Amino acid sequence: MASSSQVIGTWILIAAYASVILYFVVKGALKTKSLSDYAVGNINFSPVSVGLSLAASMTSAATFVINPGFIANYGLSGFISFGIVFPIGSLISLIVLTKSFQKYGQSIKALTLAQWIGKRYNSNGYSIFMAFLSLLLITFIVLIIVALTKVLSKSLNVSEMYVLVSIVVFVFGYMMFGGANSMVYTNTVQAVIMIVVATILLTSGYQNFSDGINSFLNKLSNIDPNLTTLTNANSPLFRDFFEIVICQFIVGIAVVCQPHIITKSLLLKSEKDVNRFLIVSVVVEVLFFLVVFTGLYARITFPDLAVDGIPLKNDGIIPAYVVRTFADGTVAVVIGLLVVLGLISAGMSTLEGLIQSVSSTITSDIIKPLFGHKIKSEKGLIAANRLAIISLAIVAGIISYDQLINPKLSVGLLAQNGVYAFFSSAFIPILFGIFLKDVKLIAPLSASVVAIVVHFSVYYLLPFLVTEFGFEFGFFTKYLVGTIRNPAIAAASAIVVSTCVGLLIHFLNKTRAQN
Repeated sequence: MASSSQVIGTWILIAAYASVILYFVVKGALKTKSLSDYAVGNINFSPVSVGLSLAASMTSAATFVINPGFIANYGLSGFISFGIVFPIGSLISLIVLTKSFQKYGQSIKALTLAQWIGKRYNSNGYSIFMAFLSLLLITFIVLIIVALTKVLSKSLNVSEMYVLVSIVVFVFGYMMFGGANSMVYTNTVQAVIMIVVATILLTSGYQNFSDGINSFLNKLSNIDPNLTTLTNANSPLFRDFFEIVICQFIVGIAVVCQPHIITKSLLLKSEKDVNRFLIVSVVVEVLFFLVVFTGLYARITFPDLAVDGIPLKNDGIIPAYVVRTFADGTVAVVIGLLVVLGLISAGMSTLEGLIQSVSSTITSDIIKPLFGHKIKSEKGLIAANRLAIISLAIVAGIISYDQLINPKLSVGLLAQNGVYAFFSSAFIPILFGIFLKDVKLIAPLSASVVAIVVHFSVYYLLPFLVTEFGFEFGFFTKYLVGTIRNPAIAAASAIVVSTCVGLLIHFLNKTRAQN
């Protein structure tokens, strides 16, 4: 339970934070006259601001709240996976893909990722297909809403249901008006707060190192020896090298292929700004990714993962750690309130990006192609976009409520399953579109379809065959059993198989053309 001073301070912070956000929303909304303005903005943003905006969007409540909970549960193996391997893959991919994506996107005036893919392969049908697949990103929206609900309900001593409704109404409400013009400003503010808070969280357990690193590791080992091993055979996510390193690296490479991440470069009006944009993004991202280490401090604070005898759920571990760590003394309470603000910022920044990108995709790439003949003006498109946001709010709110009352280890697994499926299908069309010439539509389209089929088959169908009919798939079988399965296994399988299929079809087409 948060103290009365923590509760009062949190209310003051929320009021101040909401006021600042609404100021930038109004400022951005006044400059938003079309769907293009909403999607990619009409302001010449500095590459530093866009870089901070990307860092804030790319690092969400998953990194600051949800993933540290996994590390608290499963130890160093989780940190290696989420804090080292995954970041290396994603940052390499960000650097390699961004320049070419930005250059081509500016030349064809693409507003969304689905539109970029459709124009690159001259196929409206492919664009619509990718637009419908982008609805899988609703699972990520749900993750952030749940994480924010957990943080605020613990900080305010308020029912999760009241907090859930308030978050959905507030965030989706202001996102109907601001768009990219306001989002870069709000994300910049959020990123600065997150930098401060990331530093506070990473140093919050400094006393555990007073007698050296070995002492720190011994504290963890005394709680559970598996917390200090490089692999954790008792976990459902970090059992071996294949799961921790290979799968996470593959997933990290492909994770950039999400609309709220890769399309950030389209906010840059000049190609020469890309380098500064990338430097800022990468440096800040490294700091943010390391925040998951805080999960180890939380495990030492709550050795049995319980508070007053009540077990902590995975997604509530970090909120509980913050309330406990920064509860004594005026200075500690102030720092704790700042940390809460940082956790809120981590969620809001990505949530804004997802709402903006998914709603723009629904409007530009589903509603406009299918029902555009009924929409006669830009005002009509903006109205349609607002209806799309309202629909997203309702769907995300209902699923978030279910995740709060019926959690399955963590909402992170739901989000990973949906998000990983999407970027698995988007990876090859982006990769081929950037690096290969004379690509026939059949190659990337086949890869996208195969990726979706393989991902959900590995996650749902193969486990069913193993459980119900006793099928065996060699060493792979152990990843298909149990009530909790790792979405990274399914995603990595989908990416590898779809890449092979796409390359095979592409080179067969080239061979036929040459003959």
